[in-house]
This record gives sequence, structure tokens and C-alpha cells, in this order.
Amino acid sequence: MKNLLLFGLLLIHLTGFSTGSKEGIDSLPLKTILGENLTGFAVDNLGYIYLLDGTGQLKKLSPTGDSIGVFNDVRRFGKLYSMDVSNPLKVLLFYKDFGTIVVLDRFLNNRLTIDLRKHQIFQAKTIAQSFDNGVWVYDELEGKLKRLDDGGTLKGETVDFRVIFSDAPAPVFISDADRLVYLYDPLKGLFVLDYFGTVKNKVALMGWTDVQVIGNRVLGRKGTMLESYVPGTLELKEQAVPEILEGAVKVQVSMEFLYVLKAGKLHIYRL
Repeated sequence: MKNLLLFGLLLIHLTGFSTGSKEGIDSLPLKTILGENLTGFAVDNLGYIYLLDGTGQLKKLSPTGDSIGVFNDVRRFGKLYSMDVSNPLKVLLFYKDFGTIVVLDRFLNNRLTIDLRKHQIFQAKTIAQSFDNGVWVYDELEGKLKRLDDGGTLKGETVDFRVIFSDAPAPVFISDADRLVYLYDPLKGLFVLDYFGTVKNKVALMGWTDVQVIGNRVLGRKGTMLESYVPGTLELKEQAVPEILEGAVKVQVSMEFLYVLKAGKLHIYRL
């Protein structure tokens, strides 16, 4: 219910966010600007902000800007590919080149490390938190979505996607939300599955970045355009935000704010 409220507020505040809308929002109130030389960020559902800078330091800030924790060992396993903060008590750092997942606690202390290669996953494409406090991993070599526990033990897997799809996806994004798993491939679109691997929906939404799942909606960005889609419907909505999103490296939406990373700094706008 909370997630539905979040997106409902987004639609209210981003006026004109309607089907086929091309008119842009010129400006939103700027709350603050954080960081220097930032290369990435994430915001969890409690409003805590995770800032990754060019030195490889990951810092967690409270919604009021207080420092909560720092993780300085980011580069130990090479370049950080992605981080999943959907569970504020368990942060997942994914090092794609080394097939490694580092699990941090809420203060960014290293809880454990999962070497996927030791569990016979040699080409992990992307990962995400799973409904049972484990990890979803897309094994590109086998074409399967796999569910692991914290020890790396396989708890479940789909059939080979290359068998059930004529053009199998290679997702760059996974999200577990409301008993469904969302896979997004910018070249092939959105795939929605249940926990048993049955495909519930497939739609050719190509070219999105910064994909989020909020309630029953999927939100993404195309350049300076925010778009949203409700799987199983024809409800595709879009809103141009040209001045704010020009030059954006990454964008995220929450209940109250629009977060935009550009020029090495995190710009936070009120909705």
C-alpha cells in the first residue's frame, strides 16, 4: 500500500504526467546538493542515501544528512557494478567482473562475501534482493534466473530462458516486488515473472535507464523523459523534465524527492 502511495504522490507532484504528454516541467525546488566527484548513488525506502565517490568510498547518510557509515573496501573486488539497497538492513554490492557479492549491514560493515564462481555461476549478469532475504542472480551462461541463500546455496531456478523465448533477455536490472520478479533488458524490454519462473507479462519497452519498480508500476528514464508503465495494461505515461535531467548520469524517485546525479554531485529536488 505504501509503494502505491509513493507513486501516486509522484503522479500528483509531476503534473502533466499523462499518456503521450510531451510538455516539460521547467523546474522543481532544489532542496540540497550533496557530494563531490560522485560516480553513483542509491536511496533506500527509509530515505537513507548511499553515495559512491571516485575514490571508491561508499558513504551512507541519514535523511537529514548525518553520516551513518562508511565502507572503504569497495575496490577490493574491482569495479562496483551495482548496489541494491531495497532492504535497508542488508546492502548488496555486486562486482560483476569478479562474480562476487558483498553483503553489508545497515552501518556498512562487511557481513559476508559470496563468490558466485564457487557456486558454479561463472557469468552472473545482474543480481537483486529476493523475497526470502536471499539473492536473485541471472546466470547468463545458463540462461537462468537463480535464487540463492546467503551462503550461496541454490534454492530455486527457472528453466533456460533460451528454450522458452525466441530471443532470450539479458537483463541489466532485477527487482522483486509484490510477489513478482521484474527483469529489464534495454534491448528486449520488460519481462515480469512469478516466483516459479512463469512469464506473466512481456512488453517491448526499450532504451530505458534508471529502472525502478514502485507498487505495480515500473518507472524508467529515456534521456530527459520520465516514463512509467503498469504491466498488463496499455498505460504508458511519460513526463519531460528537460532542464533538471539534462546531463543526468543517474536518477531515482522517492516519495518526496527526485534525486539526480550530474557533474559529480547529487542534486535533490522536492516533489
